[in-house]
Amino acid sequence: MSVKFEKDTIKQTGGGGVAAGTHGAPTMKSGKHELADEIGTALTGGKGNIGTKGYLAAYLQQLQTNPLRTKMLTSGTLSGLQELLASWIAKDRNKNGNYFTARVPKMAAYGAFISAPLGHVLISILQKLFQGRTSLKMKILQILVSNLVIAPIQNSVYLVSMAIIAGAKTIHQVHATWKAGFMPVMKVSWISSPLALAFAQKFLPEHTWVPFFNIIGFVIGTYVNSVTKKKRLAALRKRYNDERGGRPDDYPSGPKY
Repeated sequence: MSVKFEKDTIKQTGGGGVAAGTHGAPTMKSGKHELADEIGTALTGGKGNIGTKGYLAAYLQQLQTNPLRTKMLTSGTLSGLQELLASWIAKDRNKNGNYFTARVPKMAAYGAFISAPLGHVLISILQKLFQGRTSLKMKILQILVSNLVIAPIQNSVYLVSMAIIAGAKTIHQVHATWKAGFMPVMKVSWISSPLALAFAQKFLPEHTWVPFFNIIGFVIGTYVNSVTKKKRLAALRKRYNDERGGRPDDYPSGPKY
């Protein structure tokens, strides 16, 4: 701890309150502000901790020193969390009434061992093709290559993986899933990807592109996944109601996977 943290410091806030020093003086900060300060300090190190790396700086350093491993951990965590969050939003439980279904670890494995390495390789190729080419024409061409070449590859691998995770056992079943989902997924990519890539080109260093795209995919994927689950549950409730002659309320808490 530096010397200045051990001295009493009293600051007058804009609202007339007093921020305490380190020797137990009372503080007028609200709990919400204290939490925001703690989160900010943990992420960035804080202004008072110049020279001390926060979690964000440590993460960015790992992206540079161990890029593939860091991307695998990031993608695996986000993919598993996406499935868990979508299940919670859609109220989709397993036979034991839990939101942590068998799909959660499978999605985490997909994110870590398939999505992250594939994205690492494809984005690296894209960046090398346009390295040093910063004109507007080259940036637009980079976006076109991303949407017409890279996005179809990534989305096809995603759909095939989702079909297998969902229980597809034959090539025909996998192909049917891919055929039904390819264009809807591509339309979402063609809307979101140009905006995300343009933002990355302007504001982000290249080694942060894949995690940034993972976060964008996490938000969109959670929404799409939760909507899909809600539709599937509604169809199952209707079929259960038709077969049993009961009411929708008679439907059990969740289907089996």
